[in-house]
Amino acid sequence: MMNLDKIGEFGLIERILKKIKTDRSVICGIGDDTAVISYTKDKYLLFTTDMLIEDIHFTRKEATFPQIGRKALAVNISDIAAMGGIPKYAVVSVGIPRDLCVRSADDLMRGINTLAKEYMVNIVGGDTVRSDKIILSVSLIGEVKKSDLTLRSGAKTGDLIFVSGTLGGSRKLKQFNFIPRVKEAQEIIKKFRPTAMIDLSDGLAADLQRIAQASKAGAVLFKELIPLSRGATVQSAFYEGEDFELLFTVPLEAVCKFYKKDKFPITCIGKIVEKKKGLALINKQAKSTPLRQKGFKHF
Repeated sequence: MMNLDKIGEFGLIERILKKIKTDRSVICGIGDDTAVISYTKDKYLLFTTDMLIEDIHFTRKEATFPQIGRKALAVNISDIAAMGGIPKYAVVSVGIPRDLCVRSADDLMRGINTLAKEYMVNIVGGDTVRSDKIILSVSLIGEVKKSDLTLRSGAKTGDLIFVSGTLGGSRKLKQFNFIPRVKEAQEIIKKFRPTAMIDLSDGLAADLQRIAQASKAGAVLFKELIPLSRGATVQSAFYEGEDFELLFTVPLEAVCKFYKKDKFPITCIGKIVEKKKGLALINKQAKSTPLRQKGFKHF
């Protein structure tokens, strides 16, 4: 009998996907940052969920209870941002040990509520259960103008690859206080009309692979252009994860028209190429090496 570690997280998702059937109201189901659902004449609903589990996604030693609660909502807001949307309504389910003090439970919700207020997200329900460790599961609904919807699957050969902010070292530096890039995504869409976009949760290498796979394309990255956080390495930028920045692709003509590096917090780091060329990293000596496909994996 085969165990999950043999097929991995995405092998499991592929198996689930083969058994799922949806009706015409589902514009995009499994396979992007959020589901996309029919809504109004000019808008879609966005629907996403994420889960944090103690000793897998966080420990009580490395984060306060408000920080843990904040992150549980923030990772979902980041997904909505990557689709070009605005977050609106959330339900929060919590598994907590029976011996957790009431103040700690209050602090978890305080972290969620503070961020919800900042992004004007309405907390409209949820569930509570007893568990051996702390578990936070948030489901979030957003909305997006049909003209603004940005999937992973639209990158074209010749598009340039951009990233917001800086990468690497985020597990220590900013995984509990990162800023979901909702405003930045709206500005990117307004100025550049990106062809594909994703939020960087599992590392640059893994999430670039997702855009490439969905777009049936390859990609070349330039090592010296990767914007690194202070003290971070290229290895951590590629494989560590928890950055929650935006990775997106833009047609060359849009870049030439709008891009001004000194006025916009984004960096051009590469180019979309034909699928047969795969994913590669080029250094300043013009040496090309295949980009290894690894990053955070549950199984």
